[in-house]
Amino acid sequence: MYYSLFNGERHFCRGMEKTTIMKYLLALDIGTTAVKGALFDRGGGILAESLREYDLLKPAPDWVELDCDAYWRAVIAVTGHVLKTSGVPPEAIASIGVTSQGETLIVLDRAGRPLRRAIVWLDNRTQAEADAIGRVFDRDDVYRVTGQQEIIPSWTATRILWLKKHEPDVVARAHKFMLAADYIVFKLTGRAATNRALNPSTLYYDIARRDWWPEMLSFLGISRDRMPDLVDSVDRAGAVTAEAAAATGLAAGTPVTAAPIDQVAAAVGAGNIEPGLVTENTGAALALCVCLDKPLYDPRKRLGLYEHAVAGRYVLLPWVPTAGMVLRWFRDDFGGGLDYPALCREAESVAPGADGLTMLPHLGGAGCPEVDPKARGVFSGITLGHRRGHFVRAIMESVAFILRGNLDLLAELGVGVRELRSLGGAARSDFWVQIKADVCRKTIRVMESEEATCRGTAMLSGAATGMFSGLPEARDAMVRVKKAFEPDPGRASAYDEAYRRYCALNSSMKTAW
Repeated sequence: MYYSLFNGERHFCRGMEKTTIMKYLLALDIGTTAVKGALFDRGGGILAESLREYDLLKPAPDWVELDCDAYWRAVIAVTGHVLKTSGVPPEAIASIGVTSQGETLIVLDRAGRPLRRAIVWLDNRTQAEADAIGRVFDRDDVYRVTGQQEIIPSWTATRILWLKKHEPDVVARAHKFMLAADYIVFKLTGRAATNRALNPSTLYYDIARRDWWPEMLSFLGISRDRMPDLVDSVDRAGAVTAEAAAATGLAAGTPVTAAPIDQVAAAVGAGNIEPGLVTENTGAALALCVCLDKPLYDPRKRLGLYEHAVAGRYVLLPWVPTAGMVLRWFRDDFGGGLDYPALCREAESVAPGADGLTMLPHLGGAGCPEVDPKARGVFSGITLGHRRGHFVRAIMESVAFILRGNLDLLAELGVGVRELRSLGGAARSDFWVQIKADVCRKTIRVMESEEATCRGTAMLSGAATGMFSGLPEARDAMVRVKKAFEPDPGRASAYDEAYRRYCALNSSMKTAW
């Protein structure tokens, strides 16, 4: 008998038999352009991370597809790299959680083989099919049942309808229709299973009944046995098969869990599991996740409603298509070779309100709280006195103004916001987070670790498989705040004036758009 130290953890060994005391959690995030994997210990420490990218295929205008095996090859590469770099034996992994983007459609035959390439959520070929659904289903009914306030080509139901018209042989041979995370769960376990909170934006899932929407399935001509099994975040979806173990290096029999849609998983990773908390994620886009203890429908249909990872709770997911990518656009084309920190230093020398310079960051159309795909970006109030730092500050302030507009919308709907937590690349900038805190007059907390999506997926997997007694214990163990940014009352009047200017400009430009 002996004790050994392995990566700082103690293992008990007797002869050739070895029992690992410490267990780890592996999370897989099946993203739009890459698979990311992260291995966590019980305290939330990251032992290893890996990212494997793939190239989206665009065979025609508005078409975005991907070879389904590209997802699986990326998972194999990521798990292999995580195991190798961490040195953790496969048997020490307590469970594997899987999340993904929503809406991407994958069709399998009875043998579990993809019948065609995945139709990625970015694909917009199905406007005619979205219109066809809109002629049959009342928009109010669709909103009440699915939580989706509009019928657009992104939703998975439109893709199935397109396949029926253009590739009927695929639909005739189809055994299962699934999403990206479902496909990886299937490849790992052999079971077709999907998390309920991944499916509201398919347009054939009923968020109130927590089941497939029979009327929509009937319209699509798809029986429910062609859908994956519905599971919750507290359920085990299956276990790693011998075949998957041989491909990935994971241990056969390791429990696998299915997580909610990536935005909800990220909210969990920031500890957003109770009403009153809101996470804002400023990456290329801006997305908010608002936890609710009951369904809430916006009479003006500005907000989509989704399920939370916690059964019986819901989330609003307002989002804006362009946020951080506006600053990247400015850096790449007008930054003079400066990086983000250097641009921020120039902006810091400018007073709040950017000396009257106002920007509308609608470079890809406007999102919530006033959705308008025809909206475009604007700089207004430019004078000879404005320098590059003014433009950078105006961009940062514009994103903060959109955040404030969404918080105002939540207040209009009676949703109280106790605390904001900031995620995404913009959370690395103390300057930008402070602008948001000042503009919104809210305390904003930044997490110790930037990796929220995999963290939330791992937390849910640990709670489902017994490492934690539940999600609150997982949060207490794995989520830590790095810094809190308090609003500065001395800047309030300047930002109030700048926000009024922003709103007036936004309103006045609507006729031009």
